[in-house]
Amino acid sequence: MAAPLLILQDIGLTFGGGPLLTGADLSVGAGERVALVGRNGSGKSTLLKVAAGFVEPDRGERTARNGATIRYLPQEPDLSGFATTRAYVEAGLGPGDDTYRALYLLNELGLTGEEDPAALSGGEVRRAALARVLAPEPDVLLLDEPTNHLDLPAIAWLEAELASLKSALVIISHDRRFLETLSRVTVWLDRGRTRRSEQSFAHFEAWRDAILEEEERDRHKLDRKIAAEEDWMRYGVTARRKRNMRRVGELAALRQERREGRRATGTVTMTVTETEKVSGKLVIEAVDVSKSYGDRAIVSRFSTRIARGDRIGLVGANGAGKTTLLNLLTGALSPDSGTVRLGANIEMVTLDQGREALDPDRSLADTLTGGHGDLVHVGDGTKHVIGYMKDFLFAPEQARTPVRVLSGGERARLMLARALAKPANLLVLDEPTNDLDLETLDLLQEMLADHPGTVLLVSHDRDFIDRVVSSVIVSEGEGRWTEYAGGYSDMLAQRGEGVGARKAASAPKQPRGETSAKPAAKAKGKLSFEEQHALKTLPKRIATLEAEVAKLDAAIADPELFSRDPAAFNRAAEAATKARADLAEAEDRWLEIEMKREELGL
Repeated sequence: MAAPLLILQDIGLTFGGGPLLTGADLSVGAGERVALVGRNGSGKSTLLKVAAGFVEPDRGERTARNGATIRYLPQEPDLSGFATTRAYVEAGLGPGDDTYRALYLLNELGLTGEEDPAALSGGEVRRAALARVLAPEPDVLLLDEPTNHLDLPAIAWLEAELASLKSALVIISHDRRFLETLSRVTVWLDRGRTRRSEQSFAHFEAWRDAILEEEERDRHKLDRKIAAEEDWMRYGVTARRKRNMRRVGELAALRQERREGRRATGTVTMTVTETEKVSGKLVIEAVDVSKSYGDRAIVSRFSTRIARGDRIGLVGANGAGKTTLLNLLTGALSPDSGTVRLGANIEMVTLDQGREALDPDRSLADTLTGGHGDLVHVGDGTKHVIGYMKDFLFAPEQARTPVRVLSGGERARLMLARALAKPANLLVLDEPTNDLDLETLDLLQEMLADHPGTVLLVSHDRDFIDRVVSSVIVSEGEGRWTEYAGGYSDMLAQRGEGVGARKAASAPKQPRGETSAKPAAKAKGKLSFEEQHALKTLPKRIATLEAEVAKLDAAIADPELFSRDPAAFNRAAEAATKARADLAEAEDRWLEIEMKREELGL
């Protein structure tokens, strides 16, 4: 077997008070594909920087084969000091490397090479940095979150490009599908140490769980041994004047072992509080909605109906208009034409993809409490801020830590903690998976699956979309959007290809939410007189019922009503139940006739 290209042995490193790495190893052979996984804050990025030679460890050895070329992609690339993206990429080439490949990669990643680095978006910075590390075709590629800020077409291209390279890969990523596709070896960094499995990331969870179960069994045995020793200490020496100091010392050592043992970090406890349910089934209804900026159509005659409990994913390339469509559906943006109607009693919580909503100088505790005492308002109740922090894997000593020193993953968890404390029956999530570790992603998926309300999700994480959504709205270009039942994989099967342009001949016939640029051919037939009358009168009836439900809900909410007049309270509750049922029936009838009218081309 050939000697490894890169070896890290017994790496130890301490930042601040506690040790971050306490004996981490990493070995990379020619052509190996390694997934480096672990929780946020476990030291993955630091270990990768040690491997790249940018961080000097407190102890341990780094050995690279003579002549081996190693390239490192950081999470936050720095393009300062370069006049153009091409200059930045070509600066990463070695003697004899092909400058044409640098320009080829820039073009493949949607850049010309003439862009000013100071004017680039986060996604464009990531693309330029990828071109820089890929251009030399190095022996070892160290990639820290390479899919961050990339859209689905770029992620698919990057997967294919990396698969075609002969380079060895070490990849940190929260994108499960990306890791499963590319990895052949998994290295798990946990509590400062590494474990290695000669299997791909697809087998990681079963392997990890088996290790943790074995640790728990060993800890249980240790606890039993301590209990036995304590029993001997209390009752086994009552007739003696001198204790057996050897056994006393052993007990102290056992207690020290348990006290200093670095157990696996707990899991995030993530819940979302649902406010009062939306009256009726309707949450959002969009009819022939259009939005343009200048001559460019972002949304063209899009119609959909979103009911309570639906989980809708919005998918498309960067710049396709996903956030615009999201804002149209939630009423944050007015359409140029068409109508958007929201159901009654909607309580919406939005989690945007930026972190700018966090005050960098405010402490973690103040961010959660709003600066008012030590209690966090979670739904209709309260919880002490330290307990709520623990639910999201923050240590008590971090309570006074300013937001600016938190890692990207910690800021993402803080945003989630703050958003999920609010009562909501409509969750609007714009790229919620950014910077989350895999365990937190798992729990966010479970929370969304159990949430009884409605979810609107924008994401480039294919696995996350598959696990969460019930249907996907996909950009088809030129302002056209199509809704497909199921997750990303289901959309792929129906559509025949991933996100991007497709041939018109491959389009499925009239799926729900179709927004073809060509009007549908008129079918023979017409609405009955009763249906025409209902189409005119139902909107007014729906508005009346919504007002009636709101009035009855306000009466029921009076805390004194039940004690003052129980009969009146019961009458109001019964009337509200009937009004909700009538409202749902009216909405369904109107939608049924409206869909029939569209099918007839009237």
